[in-house]
Amino acid sequence: MKILITGGAGFIGGNFCHYMVEKYPNDKFVCLDALTYAGNMETLADILDRQNFKFVKGNICDTEFVDQLFAEEKFDIVVNFAAESHVDRSIQNPKIFLESNVIGVQTLMDACRKYKVARFHQVSTDEVYGDLPLDRPDLFFHEDTPLHTSSPYSASKASADLLVMAYYRTYQLPVTISRCSNNYGPYQFPEKLIPLIIKKAQNNEKLPIYGKGENVRDWLHVLDHCSAIDLIIHKGKVGEVYNIGGHNERTNLEVVKTILKVLGKPESLISFVTDRPGHDRRYAIDPEKITKELGWKPKYNFDTGIVATIKWNLDNQAWLSHVESGEYQNWLKKQYKD
Repeated sequence: MKILITGGAGFIGGNFCHYMVEKYPNDKFVCLDALTYAGNMETLADILDRQNFKFVKGNICDTEFVDQLFAEEKFDIVVNFAAESHVDRSIQNPKIFLESNVIGVQTLMDACRKYKVARFHQVSTDEVYGDLPLDRPDLFFHEDTPLHTSSPYSASKASADLLVMAYYRTYQLPVTISRCSNNYGPYQFPEKLIPLIIKKAQNNEKLPIYGKGENVRDWLHVLDHCSAIDLIIHKGKVGEVYNIGGHNERTNLEVVKTILKVLGKPESLISFVTDRPGHDRRYAIDPEKITKELGWKPKYNFDTGIVATIKWNLDNQAWLSHVESGEYQNWLKKQYKD
């Protein structure tokens, strides 16, 4: 089987490449990434020379390029991680989010139709559901929860989800969608909350926390996310949406205090800043469907997962420093001069 992983040099896509290449040595994997600010070839360093792995640089919005790639490779499955994903960046520049997250998905699905790909899987987000009130811990997002977006980012992802289901109904394209809660783990771009706090706490810098830090997120270890997508593309029912959640709800303030405790740093480093516009209050996913139908359960709980994540960050200072300096963007050129 040959599987295309788009956005595979990013955080979640990169972890998925590692996971799949190791688990399925007899399958072939092609990683497609445009290598924008969040695409990091150093993330893939350990698997670049594997016989069952190939990297291709390119943009999913480039129709001619995508068509040629599909014609040459003849993929069986396409897993689309490629997306602009940072909410704050979407507030500053919505256009690039619409281009990548909507037009890019349409381009991929048109190629899937033309070359009769057996499965197109869209990696989405729980943010398409909007948010839940802080005073109703009994409420959760289900697969039939109405879409109710809060940011240009979540609106672009919801638009893609609607388009995917339209292609399923109109063209009978074999699709699945997964919607996950907040991921954490190795190789996360350091502008995200957890790696940002780890770095700043290490350096005894002030830790900027939106509002009062009361916003709640359901944290999912990235490897649990990978195992869930693996199950969906192999056993999931065509035309279905699957929610993937870790049942690890924490306020942002709790997350920050946990990191400080593990690092032995004082809570006096915490600094509250003006809240993000339209900041969602609480995300909470009910993963009952994927558990019942596919037998998926998360292996990590947050308390052990965050310790492992902090250790990874401490043990991989070179990777982090290259991201912060921008040096990671030149890594491929240096490693493979030909």
